[in-house]
Amino acid sequence: MQVVRFDWAMKKILRNKANFVILEGLLSVLLKEQIKIQDILESESNKETEEAKFNRVDLLVKNQAEELIIIEVQNNKQYDYFQRMLWGTSSVIKEYLDKGMDYSNVKKVYAITVAYFDLGQGSDYVYHGKTEFRGLHTQEILNLSYEQRNAFARENVSEIYPEYYVIKANKFNDVVRDELDEWVYFLKHSKILDEFSAPGLEVAKSL
Repeated sequence: MQVVRFDWAMKKILRNKANFVILEGLLSVLLKEQIKIQDILESESNKETEEAKFNRVDLLVKNQAEELIIIEVQNNKQYDYFQRMLWGTSSVIKEYLDKGMDYSNVKKVYAITVAYFDLGQGSDYVYHGKTEFRGLHTQEILNLSYEQRNAFARENVSEIYPEYYVIKANKFNDVVRDELDEWVYFLKHSKILDEFSAPGLEVAKSL
């Protein structure tokens, strides 16, 4: 079934609260946890510019855990795109930490990029990046202390830092094995096959 392009939908449809379920479906499948969108936020990082009209569509959302999620669609090749991802998460963190607030109030940020060009070098079509600290001698991962786990409601240091997901839609080989593949197929072809049942896609069919 042919449907609207995802980047167009982000600009025109997904900002409507009634359609949050579509984006919640993608986020839940990708992050492997149930995501509920609390709000679409306006941010310095997701305001449209002349360049943005041609190169990207940004959405900044807040989920039920008060975490911030950046969703970006990038159509054109950009060599310094990885640096731009870092700048985007850093800007959002700074924007949502008021002067004088403790660093413990820094928001958890996820940055998700749907790239329609070959970003970096690799054979996979979905990549996940996070920050871990490993001992140089023991290779042991540095964990949070008991007090920190209680204070931050986190288990690992990596859960505090931004996490990045890159979906290289054009690298997908069209072999659908799970719900994430159903979403990537949709992102690549703007089509939803009748047998697809991934969260959010059923609603997307009706748009």
